[in-house]
Amino acid sequence: MDLAQLGVADLRRRLQSRAITSAELADILIARTEAQADLNGYVAFDAEALRAQALAADARIAAGEELPLLGVPVALKDNIDSIGLPSGAGTGALHGLCPARDAEVVRRLRAAGALVAGKTNMHELAFGVTTNNRITGAARNPWDPSRIPGGSSGGSGVVVAAGLVPAAIGTDTGGSVRVPAALCGVTGLRPTTGRVPGRGIAPISLTRDTAGSIARSVEDCALLDGVLAGGARPLAPVSLQDVRLGIPGPGFWEGVDSGVRAVAQGAVDRLCAAGAQLVEVPLPTLAGFNEAAGFPIALYEFVRDMEDYLHYAQRGVDLRQLVEAIGSPDVAAIVQPLLGEGAVPEAAYQQALQARRALQAVYAEAFAAHGVRALLFPTTPLTAAPIGRDLTVLLDGQEHPTFAAFIRNTDPGSNAGIPGVTLPAGLADGLPVGLALDGPAGSDRGLLALAVAIEAVLPALPSAPWRR
Repeated sequence: MDLAQLGVADLRRRLQSRAITSAELADILIARTEAQADLNGYVAFDAEALRAQALAADARIAAGEELPLLGVPVALKDNIDSIGLPSGAGTGALHGLCPARDAEVVRRLRAAGALVAGKTNMHELAFGVTTNNRITGAARNPWDPSRIPGGSSGGSGVVVAAGLVPAAIGTDTGGSVRVPAALCGVTGLRPTTGRVPGRGIAPISLTRDTAGSIARSVEDCALLDGVLAGGARPLAPVSLQDVRLGIPGPGFWEGVDSGVRAVAQGAVDRLCAAGAQLVEVPLPTLAGFNEAAGFPIALYEFVRDMEDYLHYAQRGVDLRQLVEAIGSPDVAAIVQPLLGEGAVPEAAYQQALQARRALQAVYAEAFAAHGVRALLFPTTPLTAAPIGRDLTVLLDGQEHPTFAAFIRNTDPGSNAGIPGVTLPAGLADGLPVGLALDGPAGSDRGLLALAVAIEAVLPALPSAPWRR
């Protein structure tokens, strides 16, 4: 039995039954982490601290203590504050600096018995999808180390897919949990915005940001969701017989790489064979509202919310120092103008918030009018791009902006604040393809229950080559 292949829920059961110890698990994961350091999934990893946490967890288990994550290691994205490890947000001004307190999500993980395994690589300040970071180096996809793992939570996808840790916590503003989960062949959950507390996480936008989980199964994501959300009801079993699923359009299924389309269509065929009803859900106004909402909100709130975070978390730098030390050219081009003539005006921000309310109404009306449990689409229109394609990628025979191409399908749901799940659906030319489910606002547990049923009919992916 390879303990590194097991997920959170399975490990927790084995730990509780004393079939394994947390110390044994930690030693295996430490050895794998050291052997696969070239993937650059972690930016901070303390093997001795992890061993000490594991030994303490074993003592608690032996004393009869029962907690949902007791003895299970979980990694954290580098923008999530955690005492004892640096929290650099992938950026020069904070790199290597340790925070004074835990983020609330970390406090909840520790209270549930989780071990903090380390801090994962990310796109600088979370402003990108490649995790090709000039400060911390490029994270590499375990399926092909010459390719990106996605972003901005790219390192979180890497460490789970490579078998270095059973689960990791990332953050998602426009797809930053689901994109790396999809490109790395694992499962990812973006909760409804506001479901998981954001205090102590270096932000882009409090309106759009949320922490979310990357793991090996829906069961694992559901277990983590219960901890991060501060309690959640058990998942009710879902039968796919006659369940209604929506195929959204336009834009979600068009202009998709042929290999991705074939895998996603194969997943749809399996769902139909299992009894699900697939219905067209037209969303003709969605793209316009999404474009009007997305960037103005994020760019306006970054200035406000990052300044508040730096003060609250006592990080020792101010916003101007943070921005001046940005090392990645793509991030600098977006962020540095915000402190000068490129600042988003208040009026434009208010218009963007109005567009977001209209976007939320579009989704709510679509779910209600068509009676669908979720919208179904390819998580990303293409598989993992080669490292270095930071500006443009080839998609459907044409060059497209890299950032826009990868978040095209995940961004609208993010802006609306609705929950989303991505599941591994298969391989296209040897690279993972994700199948996404978006649900109505607040339907997180129901969406996870549906995802369990869908996961059961999808083909199981082999382990990533670097995990074998």
